[in-house]
Amino acid sequence: MSQFHIFTGAIRGWQEACAHVPALATATAGAAVELDLGCGKGGFLLELAERYPERTVVGAELMIGRLKRLLKKVEARELANVALLRAEAWEFVAFHLPDALFDRIHVLCPDPWPKARHRANRLVTSEFLGRITTKLRPGGVLHLATDDPPYFERFRGAVDGLPELTLDPDGIADIADIKTDFQRRWEEQGKSLQRIVLRRTP
Repeated sequence: MSQFHIFTGAIRGWQEACAHVPALATATAGAAVELDLGCGKGGFLLELAERYPERTVVGAELMIGRLKRLLKKVEARELANVALLRAEAWEFVAFHLPDALFDRIHVLCPDPWPKARHRANRLVTSEFLGRITTKLRPGGVLHLATDDPPYFERFRGAVDGLPELTLDPDGIADIADIKTDFQRRWEEQGKSLQRIVLRRTP
């Protein structure tokens, strides 16, 4: 697979970056594709891409500084199977992603917004899960994780009422050892990560 970096210095806003998504769908036709939504510093994405060079791994992140640093890491490791997008997660999923594009989507350690007045900012809701499920190919896997127990319960509640998603812990068995940058930090503090792994029914 040829190198396919969507993020460049010429892209000033996430809307412009999202304009490249149809090209991504064409370039990855027939190949396994995974999305790391909110990829942050990229620890998880980099290890995933190295483990599966035959797959396309898409990283979406809003913070441009993180993307620039991550792009340097991708180039240093000569990873030809990574595409990086500057994107705001909710708008990206709701309005700019083609349906049935991804084999796996990872939403790892989103901001829990623990204060009551900020909870409306939380990403993972029933509406969000309904939207993101349509971006999975039939049989595709949605991988959610957080270190915040109350937010985890919200994850569980948001899954209720979505019959097209079924629990499938084995959906990430091959990558369960890959850790995010946040996860490594939290484990040093004695915290643990809680996950929900779901599969879209064929």
